[in-house]
Amino acid sequence: MRISSIDIGTNTILLLIVEAKGGKIARVLHDEQVIARLGKGVDEHRIINSETANRVAEFLYSYRGTSHKYRSEKIIAVGTSALRDASNKREFCDDMLQRTGVEIEILSGDDEAEWTYRGALGVAGSGAQIFTVLDIGGGSTEIISGTSKTLSQKVSLDVGCVRLTERFLRTTPPTLQEISECRSFIRSNLSNVDLTQSRNSRVIGVAGTLTTLAAIHLRLTHYDPSRVEGCVLEREAVGRIFDQLRMKTHEEIMRVPQISPGRADIVLAGMIILQEFMEAANLGEIAVSDRGLRYGIILRELQRNTSNQ
Repeated sequence: MRISSIDIGTNTILLLIVEAKGGKIARVLHDEQVIARLGKGVDEHRIINSETANRVAEFLYSYRGTSHKYRSEKIIAVGTSALRDASNKREFCDDMLQRTGVEIEILSGDDEAEWTYRGALGVAGSGAQIFTVLDIGGGSTEIISGTSKTLSQKVSLDVGCVRLTERFLRTTPPTLQEISECRSFIRSNLSNVDLTQSRNSRVIGVAGTLTTLAAIHLRLTHYDPSRVEGCVLEREAVGRIFDQLRMKTHEEIMRVPQISPGRADIVLAGMIILQEFMEAANLGEIAVSDRGLRYGIILRELQRNTSNQ
């Protein structure tokens, strides 16, 4: 069986096409992402405008065509933080269905957290070992802890790199005052989260901030998922890269080969979220995963198929 999953995030839209056998992902056929910036202005205005809708429709139509090319039997598209926040989300989803033939399911924060965790974990570990998955998105950040079988904590915070860039980091390079206010906001949100399990678990980070940092740390000239997967970032290394980038202009950051043009203006906010999480949880290091929600949604579909047999 061939399945396509589309993860419509606040900043990126990701497509994963796999071949599944025996209720498991047997082979990845296609994996790509585009910077669509669905969440542009949503934090302030709570609406997805027509320009953004047109841009997203083009990408979804293209992804549908790619899925047909690979003979996918099912396309599953899910939306996350920006769609949860938008007051016109229903109109937007109806419009996308009419224009592209792709039906969008809007995930709750809890569902996004759970299936990001499942996707990031994959076949990692077994038994009673405790894991924590950190997913820094464009609109929200999820912190999920548990074992390979059972989740014990799911937290979704309205703290994301697009949201914080628009709210706090308004100049390039950002001022020390802007960075300080951004850090204070993140800390106030993290202060309500029990990070005990995070301190005593294997911590895995997913999504663009983490994979970009791994690519910079590894000095990759071309993005290589096999090298990024499992890369370990120490807190000192994250701080060193942040200090190198925080004084650069947007144009200078765009010239860093490992940073895609659509991520250049939000990468600092993502790094600040990561730094504050590692500080609050007293973590010396974090492992990076190239997997995440798009994998989890396929695992959910396979689980449902197995239950229905």
